[in-house]
Amino acid sequence: MRWRRPSPVDGITSLSWLDDLPAAIAQARSALAPHILHTPTTRALWREDFELHLKCEHLQHTGSFKLRGAVNRMQHLTDAERAAGVVAASTGNHGQGVARAGRALSVPVTVYVPESAAPVKVAPMRAMGAEVVTVSGDGLAAELAARAAAASSGQIFVSPYNDPLVIAGQGTIGMELDEALTELDAVFVSVGGGGLISGIGAWLKHRRPGVRVYGCWPENAPTMARCLERGLIHEVRETETLSDGTAGGVEPDAITLESCQACIDGHVFVSEAEIGAALATLARKERWIVEGSAGVALAGCLQHAESLSDQKAAVVLCGRNIDFGRFLGAIGEGRG
Repeated sequence: MRWRRPSPVDGITSLSWLDDLPAAIAQARSALAPHILHTPTTRALWREDFELHLKCEHLQHTGSFKLRGAVNRMQHLTDAERAAGVVAASTGNHGQGVARAGRALSVPVTVYVPESAAPVKVAPMRAMGAEVVTVSGDGLAAELAARAAAASSGQIFVSPYNDPLVIAGQGTIGMELDEALTELDAVFVSVGGGGLISGIGAWLKHRRPGVRVYGCWPENAPTMARCLERGLIHEVRETETLSDGTAGGVEPDAITLESCQACIDGHVFVSEAEIGAALATLARKERWIVEGSAGVALAGCLQHAESLSDQKAAVVLCGRNIDFGRFLGAIGEGRG
C-alpha cells in the first residue's frame, strides 16, 4: 500500500507535517481558547504506589476531547467553504464536536453515523443543528460514505483523525498536560483512529523526549495496533466493546499510521472486564461517569501499575458520553 501524505494546509507542509506538528499545536492553542475548556489535571490520591494524574477531558464541552480538533479544522475554512457547509462521520463524539463548532462558526453540518451509534451521542448532534445521516455498517462505512458525499458535493470533509489540523487540535491536550505537571514519566491514551494520541504524543515527545507514550486498546477492537504491527492499514476483525468511541476500521490512507509509529512507545490491550472495573473505580473513587474509551486508558495504566512504582503517570479521560443503562451494567460487572 502506498503512503499518501496530507495536502498542504495552513502552514503544515506535505513533506514535513510531523516536524511541523508541534508548531501547529501551539498555534491551535490560542485559536481554540474562546471555544473550549482548559480541562483540569487532577491527582488521584486513592493510588499510593505511583503518582496517578487524570486529565479530565470528559469535562470538556460536548463531553469529549473531539471538540478541539473539530474547531481547529473548521476555523481554517475559507468563507466559501463555510457557506457550503461541512460533512463529517462519527460514532458520536466527533459529530457532536463538529456540530457545536458549526453552530459557533455559523457553518452548516451534516454528520454520517453508523447504525450502531449510541442514541445518547446522536441526539445532541441534531439538537445543535446538524443533519444526521445513518449508514448501514460500522464507523468506517460511515466514514467512507461521508467522504464520498463530500467529494460529490464539493464540501469539506472534517475527518475525526485523518487531518493534520484535527490532530493539532487534539494535541493541545498534550500542551495542557505539559503545563500542569512538572514531572511526567508515562501517559496512557486510548486509540481509535489515532488522532488523539498522535497530537498528545507529538507535543510531549517534542517537549519531554523521555516520556513513555502508551497506546491503549480494547482486546475486542485493536485495529490501529494491528496495523502498526504490520506497518500498513488493513481490515481487522473486531467484536463488540464498551469502548465504542475507539471501535471501527481505519481509513486506508490515514496519516495517523505514520504519526502513531512515531510517538507510541508501548501497546496495551485490556479486556471488557478491565474496562468495566476502570469505570467502576472512577465512579466509586471520583464520583465520575465516563465512557468506555476513557476506561480503556485507565485500565491500561492500572495494568502497568507494578512497573510504574514511584513514577508519575497521566491518564487521559477522553469522554463521558455513555448510555446510562450501559454504564450501570458495565460497573456492575466491573465491581471486583
